[in-house]
Amino acid sequence: MTHTLIAGGGLAGAAAACLLGPRATLFEREAAPHDKICGEFISWEAQDALIRLGIDVAALGAAPIDAVRLIHATTIAQAPLPGQGMGLSRRILDAAVLNQAERNGARIHRGQPIRRLTPHGLEVDGHPRLEADRILLATGKHDLRGARRDAAPGPLVGLKMIYRLSPDEAEPLDRHVEIILFPGGYAGLQPVEQGRANLCLLITQTAFEEAGSTWPGVIQHLRRSTPHLARRLNGAHEQLDRPPTIARVPYGFIHTASPSDPPNLLRLGDQMAVIPSFSGDGMAIALHTAFAAATAPTAAAYHTSLRRALRPQIARAMILHRLGQSHPALITRAARLWPGALTWIARLTRVSQTAAP
Repeated sequence: MTHTLIAGGGLAGAAAACLLGPRATLFEREAAPHDKICGEFISWEAQDALIRLGIDVAALGAAPIDAVRLIHATTIAQAPLPGQGMGLSRRILDAAVLNQAERNGARIHRGQPIRRLTPHGLEVDGHPRLEADRILLATGKHDLRGARRDAAPGPLVGLKMIYRLSPDEAEPLDRHVEIILFPGGYAGLQPVEQGRANLCLLITQTAFEEAGSTWPGVIQHLRRSTPHLARRLNGAHEQLDRPPTIARVPYGFIHTASPSDPPNLLRLGDQMAVIPSFSGDGMAIALHTAFAAATAPTAAAYHTSLRRALRPQIARAMILHRLGQSHPALITRAARLWPGALTWIARLTRVSQTAAP
């Protein structure tokens, strides 16, 4: 029986462990559930994949999301989504999938930092040298020593905060995701479980430094440039001690199979491909890579197939990402004149059916 080592217990790694059951041993560096940089939008195709794993996000308290708003300065465009999304924090979702993997027979080691990839396995704190027939690399946006992505670092800094909004602002946000374009970046605001809201944003390194390289400075920058967001945050209470932060995310990256790749290493989630966050499809891609990896005959076939399937979707998302950065007023006005454009964009940035499980 082929045995698999999985590096990383986030959504992609945990989903793969669910599917492989007793054939998998997973190592996760964090000892307990924790918050992650993520917009926390679970698309309809991601929900379908989670159901196949035995995960009902509604039962976990996820907030339904039916519509999208695009906002720049005082201009607001709104449209229905082509399917119902859900908002659920990664702290809850990742723990649920990891627990399901454990119930399915996978061996889960929490609080076990992985030091590096070895020629035939992994080097993990507290364990002798580990070897396996197959290794799934699911460390998210963080590279592992010995298996770094061939990806140019991006210019954006990502930050996230969970809020308890005032009742007057929570009510109009209900069942909506808001994409807010501001000078130097964009943010997503949406409901998650327990009546809370997730604000996840990307800001250029230059704008971040101009804001003092601090969370309060960034929020002041957003309040000044976006009256809509300033209003949403009036009377809001931060729910995290500090915002999770990540820098230089390589949006647009897709791994290309190479003869020099380790023949037993498969990249999952953000290690395989990184789609711009506004699309809300990062979690769907993570899940689809897990399903594909669980049945792939070889690493080369897996990477070639996933690259072919994901490349058109990510290319379209990158064009829209750049337009949002360079012409935010133009695309917001256009979306207001033609609200159906937002629904159309949501369809364009979904994972390809050829990549779906």
